Amino acid sequence: MQTATGEPVEIALTTNGVILARKAQSLKDAGLKRVTVSLDGLSDATFRRMSGSDVAVATVLEGIAAAQAVGLGPLKVNMVVKRGVNEHEIVPMADHFRHSGIVLRFIEFMDVGTSNGWRMDDVVPAREILDRIAGRFPIEQLDPNYTGEVAERWRYVDGAGEVGVIASVTHTFCNECTRVRLSTDGKLYTCLFAGEGLDLRMPLRQSEGDRVLTNLIADCWGKRH
Repeated sequence: MQTATGEPVEIALTTNGVILARKAQSLKDAGLKRVTVSLDGLSDATFRRMSGSDVAVATVLEGIAAAQAVGLGPLKVNMVVKRGVNEHEIVPMADHFRHSGIVLRFIEFMDVGTSNGWRMDDVVPAREILDRIAGRFPIEQLDPNYTGEVAERWRYVDGAGEVGVIASVTHTFCNECTRVRLSTDGKLYTCLFAGEGLDLRMPLRQSEGDRVLTNLIADCWGKRH
């Protein structure tokens, strides 16, 4: 698959990793390049409280290992941190993924999709997350990989790898954001905080041409705030 300018399209997937162990090879064979797995803790009790599911952490870790084994990378793991629920898992998560070649990213808890009814009391600021990690493993900041990268990059001084923090609440980066996301029901979202998305499924099913789709997307992007 190529873009209009002939550049290869990089296909990435963000997943909870529940069936990743079974699907990693077939996803790789189908053209998937990168995977980001959501994992909010290493204990089953914490993970289930954050995810609202009965899946065991071991299942997700098996999926991560399978994805890494088939070459779906660079692999990333996202941990959303919520006050009073899983901040005690910050250092254990950092310790677990050191020397693994996997980039662990910590994300401030936020009201994704405007449905969580969150409060600032629920937020563990990125600065506190970094301080907790640095108290166990010395770290130093790295330059962004590219303009508009949402995560601040930090590396372990001892060379054990890299972590990132996404300070979407305490240090917003909306003016630099270049991301859109397509949901499984065909809606395009310009922000994780968005309550509504642009329906692309209908014009696609009506076989609208590239010009119509391009104009719809451009108009949606131009109206974001």
